[in-house]
Parts: sequence; structure tokens; C-alpha cells
Amino acid sequence: MVRRIVLASVAILLLAGLAVGKPKTVKERNSYALAVRMVQNLVGQGMELDGKAFVAGVEDTLAKKLQMTEDEIAATLKALHKKTSEEMAKKMQELAEQNKKEGEKFLASNAKLAGVTSLDSGLQYKILTKGTGKMPKETDRVETHYVGTLINGKEFDSSRKRGKPAVFPVNGVIKGWTEALTRMPVGSKWMLYVPSHLAYGERGAGQDIGPNATLIFEVELLAIK
Repeated sequence: MVRRIVLASVAILLLAGLAVGKPKTVKERNSYALAVRMVQNLVGQGMELDGKAFVAGVEDTLAKKLQMTEDEIAATLKALHKKTSEEMAKKMQELAEQNKKEGEKFLASNAKLAGVTSLDSGLQYKILTKGTGKMPKETDRVETHYVGTLINGKEFDSSRKRGKPAVFPVNGVIKGWTEALTRMPVGSKWMLYVPSHLAYGERGAGQDIGPNATLIFEVELLAIK
């Protein structure tokens, strides 16, 4: 990985027509910054770059003297896309299987803890504060504060950190939340332990929530709007 980054950095400097050193002019800095981001993105996706070939490709493009035909370039990129897509799909499948096993193990252990209630759906919850208000229906909108974490403790979302409660329809969130909210009186604070099939399933969500991830939420139901 380090070798690829070094090669890419050398390529960027050569493309900009610079000696190895800090870019000075606005044009040099713009060119350098754009090239750095482009190569970082490629390397971050697991792409292996050959510095010399990379430089040659850009120089030949600028000089309009390509060493490969358009058909050859298209075929090469198609094969590369196919290869990277297959590798990514394999990694996601392996991650999904790993997350599922870890989630099942966590929930099995968590179910034995004092105060934890397990529902037939697989959802688990623990009451931290008993509310005395009304319980929302699926058609209601509610106001909540919440903190979401993975089972390894990593926080991925928090309305408290944003300093503003979240308002949303009860039937407009993940299934685990909908099921819990319709059981929570206003004023309640619960810990929710949500298996993946009641959360984001095999697709996951964004960069933080992987496929088949089991999620933990601290949820405080503030009001029915």
C-alpha cells in the first residue's frame, strides 16, 4: 500500500511538471491537490497503480498520442470493473456472514442479562426510565433523543450530539424502532438491541453500518407530535 502511494505521488509531481517539492503557483497547487485526491480515492478502493504507466497515460492523453485504441481501453476498463466488482461483492459477503455470527452471539449473551426483555421478533430491550405518557401508534409522529452504536461500542449517530431531538413518523424508521416505539409510553428511555433483520439487513447503511449489523440504541421518547 505504501509503495503504491509513493508511486502515485511521484506520478502526480511528474504530471504537474514539477521537481519533487512543494507546489507554489495556484495552478500547480490546484493540479497537485486534484491529483492527490484522485489517486487517494483509487488507492482507497484497493486499486493497484503503476506509477510509470499512470504518468504515461496522462501524458499521452494530453499529447493526444494514445498507445492503446479506444476499444482496447474500453475492454480493459470493463474487465477491471468486473474484477473489482466481484472482489467487492466477495468481501461484502464475507463481512455479512461475520457480522451475522457476531450479532447472533451478542444477542444470545445479552438476552441472559438482568432487565433485558426479548420479543418474538428478535428485538431486545431494557427499560432505563419508565414513562407515564401515552404510547404512540404507527401512524403518529414522535420526538426522540437517541444514540446509536455498533455492538463493538462504536457510535454512528447521535441526536444528542447534534443538540436537537429527532422528529419522524413511527412507521418511517427501521422495523426494530417501530416495534419498540409502539410499546413505549412518552417519557420512557429504553436501550434497544436490534438484530440486523429489524435494522438495515444485508444492505447495511452508509460507511458505518455494515451488512447484517446488529445495532444498539439508547432511545428517549420525548413526545408524540
